[in-house]
Parts: sequence; structure tokens; C-alpha cells
Amino acid sequence: MPRIRFELPGDYLFSTEVQVYISHVNQGGHLDHAQLLTLVSEGRVRFFTWLGYGEAEREGARIVVADLVAQYKSEAFHGETLVVAMRPADFNRYGFDLVFRLSEKASGREVARGKTGIVFVDPCSPAPTAIPVAFVQRLVAAGQPV
Repeated sequence: MPRIRFELPGDYLFSTEVQVYISHVNQGGHLDHAQLLTLVSEGRVRFFTWLGYGEAEREGARIVVADLVAQYKSEAFHGETLVVAMRPADFNRYGFDLVFRLSEKASGREVARGKTGIVFVDPCSPAPTAIPVAFVQRLVAAGQPV
């Protein structure tokens, strides 16, 4: 299988810090691959909170994660603090990709990179819905070109 090649943006709109807890570590002594998704999900929740949104709805729509790409660059270990940096990219009618980069805070060592596909859906059905205009306006106000 060919390796994933994934280019990062030059800068990020948002970043937050998360600690690697012992529950995030596998028997090999490093960050478990499934727990990486937990840390990325925490970063995503904090990103939307930073924009002023709760977990349930954003301007009358819900979001779902449609897909995920992750590329590991190095191990992370118990007790380390990771910086989760994020930037929306590749907008379409129903959503966008939320690009992420995790790096170890003290050294700057890159741990992982990737993106999650965010799709807006109608709160009463699973049907995709257009990105709410007010959501786009908040992104623009935060410095995101759309």
C-alpha cells in the first residue's frame, strides 16, 4: 500500500494543548493510534467552542465527521503536552476539511498530521445541508479566508 502524502498549510487558525495521559498509551509505551483520534476529536470540539459553538448545533445544523486521514510522524509518550493546531480548508457546499497537526510542545517534534472531513447535516434528518452563512461569517471574522 502506498504511504499517505499530506501537505500542511503554512499557518493555523486555532491551536490548543492536550496532555498525553496514561490511558492514551498502549503496551508499546507510546500514544495508541485509536487514542490519537480522541485527541484530534478533543481539538475539534475546542475549535468549535473557540468559534462560540456548543457540541450539539451550529447555526441550526449539526456536524458529522465524514472521513479522516492521519499520518504519524513520531511517537508521543505519557506526560508529554501536545499542541493541536487546526485550520479549515477545501470548502465545498456542505462542509470542509479540518486540517490538523499535533506536535510535542517542548521540542516542537511533529507527532501526527491529517484532516477530518466535516459535513453539515439537517438536525432532523441525516441529509447534508449547506454550510450556514453565519458560520462562514464567524470563520471570516476569525481570519479564515473562505
